[in-house]
Amino acid sequence: MKKNNIRLKGQLRLYMQWPIVMSVLLIAMNIWIYMVDKKAGAIMTVCIIIYMIVASVFYFYNRSLVFADLVEFAARYGIVQNTLLKELSVPYAILLEDGRILWMNDSFTELTQRKKNDKYITKLIPDLDTKTLPSKQADQVEKEITYKDRDYHVELRKVSVEGFSETEQLFDISEEKEFFVAVYMRDVTELNAYIRENEDQRFIAGLIYIDNYDEIMASVEEVRQSLLVALIDRKINKYIGDVDGVVKKLEKDKYFIVIKKKSFKQLQEDKFALLEEVKEVNIGNTSAPTLSIGLGLNTSTYAQSYNYARVAIDLALARGGDQAVIKDCNGITYFGGKKEQMAKNTRVKARVKAEALREFIIAKDQVIVMGHNISDADSLGACIGIYRAATELEKKAHIVINEITSSIRPLYDEIAKNPAYEKDLFLTSKEVEEYVTDNTMVVVVDCNKAMMTECPPLLKKAKTIAVLDHHRQSSNMIDNAVLSYIEPYSSSACEMVAEILQYIVEDIKLPSVEAECLYAGIMIDTRNFMNRTGVRTFEAAAFLRRCGANITRVRKMFRDDMESYRAKAEAVRMAEVYRKEFAISFCPGDIDSPTVLAAQAANELLDINGIKASFVMTEYNEKIYLSCRSIDELNVQLIAEKLGGGGHINAAGAQFPYTDMQKAIRVLKKTIDTMMEEGDI
Repeated sequence: MKKNNIRLKGQLRLYMQWPIVMSVLLIAMNIWIYMVDKKAGAIMTVCIIIYMIVASVFYFYNRSLVFADLVEFAARYGIVQNTLLKELSVPYAILLEDGRILWMNDSFTELTQRKKNDKYITKLIPDLDTKTLPSKQADQVEKEITYKDRDYHVELRKVSVEGFSETEQLFDISEEKEFFVAVYMRDVTELNAYIRENEDQRFIAGLIYIDNYDEIMASVEEVRQSLLVALIDRKINKYIGDVDGVVKKLEKDKYFIVIKKKSFKQLQEDKFALLEEVKEVNIGNTSAPTLSIGLGLNTSTYAQSYNYARVAIDLALARGGDQAVIKDCNGITYFGGKKEQMAKNTRVKARVKAEALREFIIAKDQVIVMGHNISDADSLGACIGIYRAATELEKKAHIVINEITSSIRPLYDEIAKNPAYEKDLFLTSKEVEEYVTDNTMVVVVDCNKAMMTECPPLLKKAKTIAVLDHHRQSSNMIDNAVLSYIEPYSSSACEMVAEILQYIVEDIKLPSVEAECLYAGIMIDTRNFMNRTGVRTFEAAAFLRRCGANITRVRKMFRDDMESYRAKAEAVRMAEVYRKEFAISFCPGDIDSPTVLAAQAANELLDINGIKASFVMTEYNEKIYLSCRSIDELNVQLIAEKLGGGGHINAAGAQFPYTDMQKAIRVLKKTIDTMMEEGDI
């Protein structure tokens, strides 16, 4: 660099200009002295001239020396900077925007053991690929990686090339490059270890309930009941004690537990073996005891953990018990629940829910009833039952239904064409918006998921919502319901409605057409009373028969036409037997109500010897619908939940948001393989 191009700046420049400032000041003083005394002024003029000559000589002579010293200092300072950066104990490197290595300090070289032919960072550290590097949009990227069994926090910062002169460069950068990337790696192995240890020591609150306490107590002699309870207590205390947990018995069938998060991981690995261990307790009791477990995980306070545990245990009970439910801030996880629970013969719960529903209906001006989308006989029958309850209580009622499938058309036509019913009894989701007021009650039947109802926006507008369903409750349930009656023991929603109708209105008499709708729902969901039937199922059917339900007419309504029967037979013929126990098939989507046909084909496949579960898919409305069926050997609901669906232990379903049938089959097979390897099925 030429000397004439060197310019001083800042405080140093001001310091070097002090002689000029002093000269100006002395000249001003000399003029003032001249005005006082000319002789004294002349003497001072001579002194000022001598001062200016001496100052100029020293200024111009020392200027070159100062510049030389400054250049030498800058060079030494740059060398010190480069040395400190190169010997810095923290790994540091410079990359081009494509990941090519320009320079790295000694720590980075020692860490990566770089060789001469290693030109790109990805070859040294695979986790730092080109997608990780900062782009023109992102100036900085931070990432946690594991390298050579150590944890590192990597910071990649974009640095502009502009402003780097030739003397400042430690490396060569092409002129066309706009920026380079500075990489900084910080070893956080010990920090992460302390964080994990602290996380593992956090306490988790939980609740354990005995599902069928009254039933198992009634099944043994009175003198042996205390022994049965003691054996169950021992199983629970030993299981929790083995993981350094604490158990406190709250009531005769309820326990409060506290465990460490580290212990929870052990329970998770053995898939809560306590659920199966308790079933082995047998001192003559005819039914095995079952437990429900609820745990609250990943919370900031212990109070919140307990609240999560209460939500989890309620969900476990609503799903039929015999399972563990884990709730945290990210969602809900289920363990167990592989077997169907024994139906309860008591109707106390049905009576209590019926009285509560009656009070809500009386307090409202009108009632709107809806089931799930693509209604079936059970959904429509339950809607008709609630309509009758509201009518008997002298309230206006409407039913929301959008699509009339072949499975419900005979029932729908019977009601719609009957002059005894109002013309606006059935409404679509668009029409119902005009009927909603602040004093309207919405009753959802045969469904507990908001997005699966006929009109999800209706749930946000209504202030009073009741839910009646026989499907096992899921995590994305309708959460703003004032009344929730979820009974997974029931065979169908029509069975539940038939029961509560007898408590809502005394000596109620259903018209025969409505009784047939309810009876049809029970008959379809139970496959002609072959699946999931209990004492209360037949009692509900008997009540409907007394109301005038004609079994022969119902059977004729649900006969298949020849085209549908052939399509169903083709689905059965094309079925693939996977893993020697799973039947997988698909049926055409170009017929009327293909989803109903898929469910019927899945039921038919269960009649084949050796088949534990059947899965039939069909394309409908630009989606693939999956129907899952089993008898009692396998819980298809667990499989459906993995695929984003749900349902019952032996009847479930799911949807795929695409129309690639082969892809859907591959996903189903992979899910089955994974669940079998993990022991979930």
